[in-house]
Amino acid sequence: MLDRRSFIQQIAVSVPTVTALTSFAKGAEVPQTTPARGGAASPGAGRGFGRGFGRGNEDPQFAGSPVGSQLPGQKWLAHDRNRPQPRKVTPGLPLPTPSAPSDAIVLFDGKDLSQWTGGGRGGVTREPRWRIVDDHMEMSGSLVTKESFGDIQLHLEWMIPPVNDSNRVGQQRGNSGIIFMGFYEVQVLSSYDNPTYADGGAGGIYGLYPPMVNPCMPEGQWNTYDFVFEAPKFENEKLVKPAFITLFFNGLFVHNKAELLGVTSRNPIASYRPHAPELPLTLQGHVGPAWYRNIWIRRLKGYDA
Repeated sequence: MLDRRSFIQQIAVSVPTVTALTSFAKGAEVPQTTPARGGAASPGAGRGFGRGFGRGNEDPQFAGSPVGSQLPGQKWLAHDRNRPQPRKVTPGLPLPTPSAPSDAIVLFDGKDLSQWTGGGRGGVTREPRWRIVDDHMEMSGSLVTKESFGDIQLHLEWMIPPVNDSNRVGQQRGNSGIIFMGFYEVQVLSSYDNPTYADGGAGGIYGLYPPMVNPCMPEGQWNTYDFVFEAPKFENEKLVKPAFITLFFNGLFVHNKAELLGVTSRNPIASYRPHAPELPLTLQGHVGPAWYRNIWIRRLKGYDA
């Protein structure tokens, strides 16, 4: 099993995000050996990819990206193993599954992958390898939208199907992600009964913020994400406005215009690198299986537009 950096290097594609897509490989941090919160030494920096993952005394449930640097404005390290798990909340049913409004771009309606390209090795694009079954698509590698986007509203639905494998713990259970502009990731993971480092669970802004609560459904049941993503703004290669993410997870408010520090995968603390005002959206293929359906997106133009 490839680690995230090797994996991303292989899926980089020759679209405007070729540089971006090679940059968000998780696991790029330097292992942290200083004490974490509470005075206990941080666990070993297990990578968590494939059988036998973890190093030293690393609990396989928490293996994955190494513990990183101090998060500004927080008392936690990135991927801090001592950070509290988000409080479990049972969402109200039925979950919100709205169809696309009239001004939306339908990225997937259960019929085809015409809005997507697959990640290719050596910067070569290829046809998507994801399978369409019934009304959903099944993860195989990563998908990248053909169109580019900046400020958006995004709706999608995802499921981690049950698999009988005792090695599927922590980051090994349905690990995927929504990566805005190739740089800024919100995690998809089986998190109903599967604790991992808090900022790496379902609904977490990877390495930065866990969701306020954990409303994840059991494996075999669908989850919904409803985002507002505000893209960062650059002038003359200088950041003038950071990116923000708002997220409703299964109808629950779990991120309130959370300010991003930059790329969500780099250590020391993520920093911004200037990029185009619009870039493609990625569905990450990491450790499956993961299924998606009913994906639509709206460009946000602001007032009086």
